[in-house]
Amino acid sequence: MLIGRARVGGEVVDVRWSPDGPVPISSPVAAFAAGQDPLDIGVPQGDCALVVPVEPTLLIGIAQNGPAHVAPVQAWVKSPRTVTSSGTQVRLRRDAGRTVAEGEIAVVIGRDATGLTAETAGRYVLGVTAVNDLSSPDRATVDVRNFESKSGVGYTPLGPWIDTTADIDRVGLRLEIDGRPVADTDAAALPVSIRECLAYVASWTPLGPGDVVMTGAPFSSGEVRPGQRMDVVVGAVRLTTPTL
Repeated sequence: MLIGRARVGGEVVDVRWSPDGPVPISSPVAAFAAGQDPLDIGVPQGDCALVVPVEPTLLIGIAQNGPAHVAPVQAWVKSPRTVTSSGTQVRLRRDAGRTVAEGEIAVVIGRDATGLTAETAGRYVLGVTAVNDLSSPDRATVDVRNFESKSGVGYTPLGPWIDTTADIDRVGLRLEIDGRPVADTDAAALPVSIRECLAYVASWTPLGPGDVVMTGAPFSSGEVRPGQRMDVVVGAVRLTTPTL
């Protein structure tokens, strides 16, 4: 099931995808806790606007998830205030050097993650979505904590849907710039698996419903210039971000 959120009649509601338009549904988090699918509570809304599918309290990035790194993966925190919806135009910073699009698989947590291990990780995952972890890598020489390079306004396009049936071990990942494929890979290619990344994060900090873990882009990044369009495709989810 593809679930998200949409503005309907001035109110943001949970919805699922349908060919006739988003359908309002009951709370996906409550349904997940009960081991059920959310229920339809309305009719298709053909003219509503999708917003970000989740508003995370905690937005975690995974660094060093690449074959060239001799150190183990390490998590870092990105401001949830940088999250923006699919289709929203993002102004690239002119004062921070190059801008790089990093297409990543984002995992949305569905319940309190106490006890999460690599083996049990799937029990805690509501679904996956697409995220573009926009970065200014030239700042790395003076910004070892990734604060400046990751903090631009709108520098975390996310969504627009959460795929609740995607396989976290094999879901596909593609990055396109101006419609041209830059990277085509999948979760199985990550040097450190999504399960292991989640277990690592959960071993150090509490995770709960709506939190998002971005799982790294060792094979899915590309430089982007103002005016170009970025698309990140994760499974059945396409995230589109025009720039200026």
